[in-house]
Amino acid sequence: MEEVNVKREVLAGITTFLTMSYILAVNPIILSAAGMPKDGVIFATAASAALATFLMGTYAKLPFALAPGMGLNAYFAYTVCGQMGVSWKTALSAVFLEGVIFLILTVSGVRSAIFKAIPKNLSYAISAGIGLFIALIGLKSSGIIEPSQDTLVKLGNLREFSPAVTIAVLILTAILIKRKVPGALLWGILLATTIGILAGKAKPPSSILGFPHPSAAFKLDFSSLLSSSIIPVVITFLIVDLFDTVGTLSALCTRLGIPLNDNKVSKALTCDAVGTAVGSLMGTSTVTTYVESASGVAAGGKTGITAVTVSVLFILSLFFYPLISAIPEFATAPALIYVGSFMMAPLRKIEWEDATESLPAFITLVGIPFTFSISDGMGLGFISYTLVKLLSGRKEEINPTLFIVTVIFLVKFFM
Repeated sequence: MEEVNVKREVLAGITTFLTMSYILAVNPIILSAAGMPKDGVIFATAASAALATFLMGTYAKLPFALAPGMGLNAYFAYTVCGQMGVSWKTALSAVFLEGVIFLILTVSGVRSAIFKAIPKNLSYAISAGIGLFIALIGLKSSGIIEPSQDTLVKLGNLREFSPAVTIAVLILTAILIKRKVPGALLWGILLATTIGILAGKAKPPSSILGFPHPSAAFKLDFSSLLSSSIIPVVITFLIVDLFDTVGTLSALCTRLGIPLNDNKVSKALTCDAVGTAVGSLMGTSTVTTYVESASGVAAGGKTGITAVTVSVLFILSLFFYPLISAIPEFATAPALIYVGSFMMAPLRKIEWEDATESLPAFITLVGIPFTFSISDGMGLGFISYTLVKLLSGRKEEINPTLFIVTVIFLVKFFM
């Protein structure tokens, strides 16, 4: 057995933390759009990431880190709470239920059946569509694009402060990432914040040290959870979390040379599900394994020591709450746009030559950002896939579970 190099594992953990720590600034800003208290979300983001990542390191003994996931936080804030008018307390209860279901499916082995039900081309399109959705949020919050009565959206005034800084920082971030600088997204956020403070466009922090109040913790509201409008929300949370987690773990385990049927992978899925359930209790949207963990693996992380190091750093970040809370919305826009572009990679795997695969995938891809709803975009994709396959005489390619999901979304759209 190879001897563990503790110093290398700790350095790998620091690398992973720097690479994914942008979520400490981005998640509170996104979820505060749902009416959630920003300080409470800062606490929930760091605390849930610390707990789930510690579990990953000590139980699964893998060098992977977890935190509230991008995409699902946007769906939580802008679709569930924004468009559907669901209170954030009820939305948190939906996240909690999704985490419990995910845990049951993982332990019982049913998870693999659901995973096989969703066509792979649709799963690629869902990932990319969420990327476009996230990028759209960044473009809108920065003022690079703005509403238009004639064309829905149009180019904003790039000479204004926010769009100009966003473009400049985005380019710089891309350069830092190309040069493999750890924490490139975080450095971009900090630079934009500093420029904003110097220009009088953002308020400087009142202090350096402090601790956020857990004002969003244990505020779940289960009273409306079983209504017909909430059930599709739970299903969407579950499906997106399922594919995001399985896809990420597949890529990371491949990097480590661990087979997907290894017991560690099952334990990692359990950590993910527990993280989501506990995270909702603390006051944040779905917690998931971060693909940025690959940076720590590349730096030599092979064991749970790497994950435990990340966990400790998330705990320490709580004491720098005033610095995190001072980050303005426009400072996170470059990170959102870059993360959106990063999520486009699966598009190359879609079978574009097969119309019964490519058309539903395309509908999913454009449906998510154009409806400004991950749920609606996915629903359009599932329905179109089922209909196209049926009418093409290829019903044998449709998993029976997909029929159930399609019916649920048909009921959602037409009732």
